[in-house]
Amino acid sequence: MKSKSKTMNLVGTMLLTVTLTWAQAPRAGHAGRMYDVANETVIKGTIEAVTQGTRGQMMGTHVTVKVADETRQVVLGPSTFIASKGFSFAKGDLAEVTGSKATMMGTEYFIAREVVKDGKTLTLRDKSGIPEWAGRGMGRGGVATKPQ
Repeated sequence: MKSKSKTMNLVGTMLLTVTLTWAQAPRAGHAGRMYDVANETVIKGTIEAVTQGTRGQMMGTHVTVKVADETRQVVLGPSTFIASKGFSFAKGDLAEVTGSKATMMGTEYFIAREVVKDGKTLTLRDKSGIPEWAGRGMGRGGVATKPQ
């Protein structure tokens, strides 16, 4: 009986690993599973809160942006990447965010591609939605470097 239980656990673990790997892999026509280039839009508003996500794909800096009569949960990216670009965010900052809506765990988020604050632009993802901090060779401190 123990052997059957171990086998079932192994099979379950393998299925979970394959499923998670597939879910995170970029697919043709998509820049990853969270960013949808076809639904990209721009929001402008005031930052009401800055938080640090600590789990999985939700890790990194998030801001709550008040846009007209609603608030949006905006996912920016790794805090170290943002700081390495000379950016920081605080309550009361005005921001213009280009990004795409995504629903995760029943909550709607706005995944940022670019943020304009105080006349400066922070590019978080390229035009196809691929994070600037991922792939293309990692430089010092986990900051992505692009070929020249």
